[in-house]
Amino acid sequence: MAWAAAPPELKIDWTKMPTYNTIMAVAAGVGLILVVVLGQRLLRGEHAEHYEGWALAFGVLGVILVTTGLHMTLTWPLAGQGFPFDNIIFGEPSLAFGLLLLAAAWYLWRRGGELSGAPDRITLVSRLAAPLSLFVFAMGLACFGIAAAGWTYTLFAAPPQEPISGAFADYPLLEATFISGLYVLVGVGAVVFPFALRAKGGPTVKIVGVCWGLAGLAFMLFGALNYFTHIGLIVNTM
Repeated sequence: MAWAAAPPELKIDWTKMPTYNTIMAVAAGVGLILVVVLGQRLLRGEHAEHYEGWALAFGVLGVILVTTGLHMTLTWPLAGQGFPFDNIIFGEPSLAFGLLLLAAAWYLWRRGGELSGAPDRITLVSRLAAPLSLFVFAMGLACFGIAAAGWTYTLFAAPPQEPISGAFADYPLLEATFISGLYVLVGVGAVVFPFALRAKGGPTVKIVGVCWGLAGLAFMLFGALNYFTHIGLIVNTM
């Protein structure tokens, strides 16, 4: 393989840069997908009898994202080898999304029966989510800021020592565009979300679903791929 051996000049002290945005990307991607699927079921009037199952799923993902996101936000572990900005890019959005998932998990676990028996579930969900939608909107704007920083400073480019992604090391704008594009998708869905709640259907809801669904799938697959590429980078640079 072309990436079997790393150039000797790049060495990273991994004890000073714990990296776990692999599990964060997978959890965030799956979380976005599940939010879209549950929203579709509610809009179609389908009965999601086992709301406890959704609560368990949101709870597991929320714990992962809150734990890793809070640690990254407060301790800046990626600053040890010169990547302090990644703590903001990955840590803070993960923390925010994780807390939202935990809030949803708590409600579905404790009050899922009330939601199931409501004569107008869409109106109930809209009223419940309306206050938090402002925070979702604000984090959407934050995602635009992250995307702009990625393009402006060509962040996210993998070093040549990283398998697969490193093959594009000479084209740093390529990966910057890919990751920034994902943040744009999440941001568009988040900014439109409050308006979709008010509309209770129509094009705004479809925009949120498409943006979050595509971004969730991409984050999930990219995070899974990074289990190989990040392990390869560690082996090649330790």
